[in-house]
Amino acid sequence: MPLTSVPADLPRLPPRDRHTSKRDYGRVLVVGGAAGMAGAPALSALAALRSGAGLVELVVPDSVVAIAAGFDPCVMTRGLAADADGGFSNAALATILERAAGADAVAVGPGIGRSAATQQIVLALWEQLRQPAVFDADALWALAQVDRERLARHAGPRVLTPHAGEMQRLLGRQSPGEGVPGARAMLEAAAAALAEAIDAVIVLKGPATCIVGAGQRLHNETGNPGMATAGAGDVLTGVVAALLCQWIGGALLEPRAAARLAAWVHGHAGDIAAQRFGEISLIARDILEALPEAFKAVVQTG
Repeated sequence: MPLTSVPADLPRLPPRDRHTSKRDYGRVLVVGGAAGMAGAPALSALAALRSGAGLVELVVPDSVVAIAAGFDPCVMTRGLAADADGGFSNAALATILERAAGADAVAVGPGIGRSAATQQIVLALWEQLRQPAVFDADALWALAQVDRERLARHAGPRVLTPHAGEMQRLLGRQSPGEGVPGARAMLEAAAAALAEAIDAVIVLKGPATCIVGAGQRLHNETGNPGMATAGAGDVLTGVVAALLCQWIGGALLEPRAAARLAAWVHGHAGDIAAQRFGEISLIARDILEALPEAFKAVVQTG
């Protein structure tokens, strides 16, 4: 399959200055994980590193910290108080907020589960974090439990990355179902309205992923059906988080631009991986490992 050319108006990352250090490229905190789901936040953390973040810290429950720490020595890993089922307990929130205070961007939700404690943690982070933050997976389930008036009350920039089912849950209604004429267009319009109502950017995943926010609606042209595989969304979460703390022309990438660039690079990496392995055999790790080549396409030249 031919790879999509880079859109002329896609944000580009500058070449790195030889005098910089890791602290010039942002510190990302990834909050997630539960018993049986250590891999999801680890994928996000590794994707953040592969997407340019200088430092990445992965915070998971004590029940899975040893597993999460074993994925890669480049990720800093911290285990916090867990409940009897292996998810975060309420006691973890204070330390999560403490660790977040030193981060430039935060990713919340991969593998975090749906307990009452994690719901409270997610909502507290949504409301209190002053940094840009991306919410995905079960964090979206937690956000769907409250009304949009509460969702509009947050202290910093927010990006949500739902698939169609998660989007329907956020909207509080069931999907019209596959094959219904105009269903996707209606869902995109509803996503745009929600993004405006809660002052957030929404990345509605799927064919021609739709990025809405700041009064704009854009469609992504990269990606393929092989990316319909477990963990692919966790990789995207890490890419978004890393780009939320990258600087271009003396300013941080604003959330909509970061989300758009993340969607393009993530899809491009998926297309590279599909060329190598085929769509049927493609897995999330293949997307992760293709990120370095995908990012080469979006570095400024000249």
